[in-house]
Parts: sequence; C-alpha cells; structure tokens
Amino acid sequence: MKLTVVGCSGSFPSPESPCSSYLVEADGFRLVIDLGNGALGALQNHVGLYEVDAIALSHLHADHCIDLCAYWVARNYRQEGCPEQLPVYGPRDTPGRLARAYDMPEDPGMTEVFDFRTLTSGSFALGPLTVTAVQVNHPVEAYAFRIEHQGRSLVYSGDTGESPELVELARESDLFLCEAAYTDGKETYRSVHLNGREAGEHAAAAGARRLVLTHIPPWTDPQRNLRDAEAAYAGPVELAKAGAVYEI
Repeated sequence: MKLTVVGCSGSFPSPESPCSSYLVEADGFRLVIDLGNGALGALQNHVGLYEVDAIALSHLHADHCIDLCAYWVARNYRQEGCPEQLPVYGPRDTPGRLARAYDMPEDPGMTEVFDFRTLTSGSFALGPLTVTAVQVNHPVEAYAFRIEHQGRSLVYSGDTGESPELVELARESDLFLCEAAYTDGKETYRSVHLNGREAGEHAAAAGARRLVLTHIPPWTDPQRNLRDAEAAYAGPVELAKAGAVYEI
C-alpha cells in the first residue's frame, strides 16, 4: 500500500496544510480517507478528480468532511457529464448532514452523485483492501480504520480521546497514523482528543511498528507533541506533513 498525506492540520487549515485527508493506494485502487477543509485542492496534486474509487469519512466534523460539498460540485457539473456514483462510507446521516451544509434539499441531496453507505463497527472489502472500522471516543459518532492489504496494515485513529478499542485496532500495525491534537498538561477535556504522550502510549500498548502523529492544530507545538510521544513509545515516531508518502 501507499499512503499519501493530503492534509493533516487539526481543526482548521494551517499555512502549510489543509485539514485531514489521506490517500491510500493499492493495486490501482484509490481510497480517500476524510476530506476536510481545503483538502480537495491538495488532493489534485496526487490523483485526478475523477480517479478516486471510494471515500471513507471517520466522522462528520467539518475538518474531516466539508470538502465533500466542493467535490459534489466538481462531479455533478463536470463538463463531460457526471461520473458514476462514488461510494462514500460515513456515519449515520452523512447524506443529510452534507445536504444541509450545502443548503440543499435532503431529497435527493447529493445521492445522485455519491453512493452513501453507513458505517458500522466491523470489516468489509473495498477493492483489494480489507477495511475494519471501530467506533472511538469522540463527542460525535466517530470511527478509526484499519486497512489491510497483502499482510500489511495501516491504522488511522480519526479523532478520539483515550480509547482501548483503538489500541486493539492498532495491534501490531505496520503504520499507526494517530491524532495528537492536545498538549500534555494543557488541555483537560476528556473524550475528545489525544495529546502526544497519549498517542505514544496507545502506540506502545498496541505494539505498533511505526507511529506518525497527525491532526495537530496550528496553535499546538508539534515538536512538543513529538517529544512527548517519543518519551512514551520506543519505536520510530514522526510528524505527518502534507505531501508525505509512505510505502507500507
């Protein structure tokens, strides 16, 4: 598998990166995970607008899904005609939420462009990939994903606070792409986000082989979170950067 970080900024875009979006490729199949603020523009640096095979949304906060509205425009009004419906996996009411965000009637909403499929915890085949979704610890319905192909595994935390389910999902994963939005000792909100130390602890508990920290907001010091993660996890740790590519 190949993972490309399209965007990795948490909560709102930074000068260096759009919000959350990741491109996973295997055997010619292209899966986009999340499509947050600004991500559609950056995505075009890595794949054609009409070459995406499926989208999976971890949850429905704007920094993870709002560019689906722009993508609806790009597909619906394509000069050569709208392509076939694109599968979009998301939490309950994804079609309604996106229609309301675009201020359009919910019936038909965006359903003529996107083939919406409701996520539940469990595994399913997506092209050559096996995707396992588990619900994690966030104020809204939110999922983490494990993506497997030919014995290799990538785990994406989505947005979550401390989560035993995430540890199990990331067990012995080859690459653990884990959010670290908070600063240890600064934010005290529970069940919302992880800090760098907690991301490292989750990776260590899971026995993940590599940790990449993501979803760090512009107001958070990424180097502090990197140091905190390194103190809790003995494996290789780095910060996600827009445009970075990982072979898994």
